[in-house]
Amino acid sequence: MKKWVGKIAMGLALVLGLAACGQKKTEDKTINIGSMVSDVTIWRHIAKSPEAKKMGLKIKVTSFQDGVQLNQATLDGSVDVNAFQSYAYFQAFNKEQKAGKQVALGTTYLEPMGIYSDKHKNLKHIPDGATVVIANDAANETRGLELLAKAGLITLPKNFDALGKVQDIQSNPHHLKFKEAQDNTIPRLMKDADYGLLANTVAYEAGLNVLKDALYHEKVDQTTRKNVNILATAAKNKDNKAYRKLTTLYHKPAIQKWLTKKFGGTKVEVQKPISYLKN
Repeated sequence: MKKWVGKIAMGLALVLGLAACGQKKTEDKTINIGSMVSDVTIWRHIAKSPEAKKMGLKIKVTSFQDGVQLNQATLDGSVDVNAFQSYAYFQAFNKEQKAGKQVALGTTYLEPMGIYSDKHKNLKHIPDGATVVIANDAANETRGLELLAKAGLITLPKNFDALGKVQDIQSNPHHLKFKEAQDNTIPRLMKDADYGLLANTVAYEAGLNVLKDALYHEKVDQTTRKNVNILATAAKNKDNKAYRKLTTLYHKPAIQKWLTKKFGGTKVEVQKPISYLKN
C-alpha cells in the first residue's frame, strides 16, 4: 500500500512540475506585441531597452495598418498583446464581438485630441455656419463631439454614448456644419474648412504638437478617462504574469523620459488602475 501511495505522490509531483514548467515556459517566451503608427516606434524602443532586459521580457513588435485587424489578430493569437487603442475603442470593439473578448492589462497614456485651424487663431469668435472636419470612425467621431461640447461649442444629450454621432447633437448655437472624413485626410481638408478635429497621432504626423498648436485640447481628467490608451490581450490571457509586466515596463522613468523627448510631451502618461477607466 505504501508503495502505491509513494508512486501516486511521485506521479502527482511530476504532473505538477510539468505544469509549472509549462506555465513558466509560456510566460518566458517572446511576447509578440501588435501595434500601429507611432506605437510601433515606442515598443520597438522599449523592446531593446535595458529596462526590458532587467525585467526578463523578450519582445517582438508586429506592425499593423488597421485597428480591427489588429484586435482580431489578438483574439486569434497571432499577436499576444496589442498597444494602440483607447479604452473607448476597446469597449466599442468588444461590444461588437459575439465570440471572443479582449481584456485591458493596464493604462499607458492619453494622446490629447485637439481642435485646430488654419484660418482662425482662437475659439472666441466662431463664424456662424463654420465648417468643422471630423473623423468618420465611431470612436473618434464621438470623442471629437465630446471635445466640442467641452469647449462650449455644442451641447450633447445626457445619454450620449461611445457610439454617438453628429446627428445626436442637442444644440448647435453656431450652426456648425460638419464634414466627415477619414482621420488621416483631415489635415489636408482643413485648408478648405474653418476647424478640424485631429487625433494626436494624425496631428503629430502632420507636424503639429497638440500642446502648442491646438486651439483647444483634451486634458487628463474624469471626462477623458475612456480616451486613455491601454494594453490589451485576449481574455484567456488575463492572468499571464509576463503580459502584465508590460505595463510596469512602460512606466519606467527612463522609458518616460525618452517618450517625452521623442514626442514633445504629447504622450501624456496615465498610470491608473483599469478600475479608473470603468468608473
